[in-house]
Amino acid sequence: MPNIESSPPIIEKHTIGYVPPEDRHGKVRDLFTLWFGGNIAPLPIVTGALGVQLFHLNLVWGIVAILVGHLIGGVLMALHSAQGPQMGIPQMIQSRAQFGSLGSLLVVAIAGIMYIGFFASNIVLAGKSLHGVAASVPVPVGIVVGAIGSGIIGIIGYRFIHILNRIGTWVLGIGIVVGFGYIFSHIHTADFLTRGGFTLSGWLATVSLAALWQIAFAPYVSDYSRYLPENVPVAATFWATWLGSVLGSSLAFIFGAVAVLATPIGMDTMEAVKLATGSIGPLMLILFLLSVISHNALNLYGAVLSLITLVQTFVWRWIPTGRSRAAISVIVLTCCCIAAIGASEDFIGHFVDLVLALLVVLVPWTAINLIDFYAIHKGHYDITSIFRVDGGIYGRYNPQALLAYAIGILVQIPFMNTPLYVGPISAHINGADLSWLIGLLVTSPLYYWLASRDSAYRRRQPNAC
Repeated sequence: MPNIESSPPIIEKHTIGYVPPEDRHGKVRDLFTLWFGGNIAPLPIVTGALGVQLFHLNLVWGIVAILVGHLIGGVLMALHSAQGPQMGIPQMIQSRAQFGSLGSLLVVAIAGIMYIGFFASNIVLAGKSLHGVAASVPVPVGIVVGAIGSGIIGIIGYRFIHILNRIGTWVLGIGIVVGFGYIFSHIHTADFLTRGGFTLSGWLATVSLAALWQIAFAPYVSDYSRYLPENVPVAATFWATWLGSVLGSSLAFIFGAVAVLATPIGMDTMEAVKLATGSIGPLMLILFLLSVISHNALNLYGAVLSLITLVQTFVWRWIPTGRSRAAISVIVLTCCCIAAIGASEDFIGHFVDLVLALLVVLVPWTAINLIDFYAIHKGHYDITSIFRVDGGIYGRYNPQALLAYAIGILVQIPFMNTPLYVGPISAHINGADLSWLIGLLVTSPLYYWLASRDSAYRRRQPNAC
């Protein structure tokens, strides 16, 4: 195997194109460190705290809900990751094989919007973290600093992202363990174990948040495994990704819940972290600041690849380069800075509303993509057709996928419970949110049935072209 330190270029040259075998590099264990280190960051800490803050669970039920959500959602996320070495292309452009060259545009646009939202939310947290470390630094200045740091990492690309997360796994892993130890030995509240209780709706909402955290990586998780050699076993890719992501994100979610319960009611989560960790609080905030800058590069990278995919669909003769990716990164970064500075006070609250709504549109996509890859095509696709303007053997539209996708969204609506809308069935069962589970259970068999009975099915097989 080529030496990872000398063979690949410093700045990534590939964008959405196929990565040829001679450019493949890295080891499967890099996926563990990427997803473990990348998930120990302020945003998952803030999200994990919602189980006790917003849904009023106690510590035990909050931890159980967090673990259940991550364990289930992590399976879907890791199955997407295992597609990377087999395909050698980013996740979103692969969606053309399921939905068609034009039919995939809606899903690609949704993914782009989601990652822009993630990026903007994270730079707000970076700004607040920097302000917490150095009060003389205004939050808007911190937002810009965080955005520029993430931008540099994202522009350098794949290799640098992996290197930073290898380092971050050790530093952040040790840091969060020390943080847990300090909090449990310096609890500031008398109701640490008794605050909150159990409600089915709150428990399911927390499970949904944790599952969504994992599913939200699905549209770009294989972007970070596509450079691995194509003979890497699917099982090896799956387990390295699943273990890293579930362990890292569960620790961060639980850390947020513990910090909030260990401090007086009503505190901002990151303020609670600073108070709960006492004398090591400033150090923890510095670690989280560095983490959010590094982790946020993934969101910028994913958003830019989604935008490139959208543009290339219409300008199909365009061959995007690393320079194109850098230019679009700067544009996205600038727009997100402006939006985040203008709405930094309530941005995180709006973000939670957004991600809860996005669960409804992400679940049917993930079901269709996984069924198509593992059950229908069994990992064999015609890469040339995926990059053709007419979709090649996959066409411009796949009616079966689009129908299953639409039905997968519609069946979730009665079961939804988000700040934007509460479905009638959810309201009838005391606000329990079962939409994501219903979406998976309906979309998966429906798409398999529609695709299997399609008279044109054989024409979309790569060995038939």
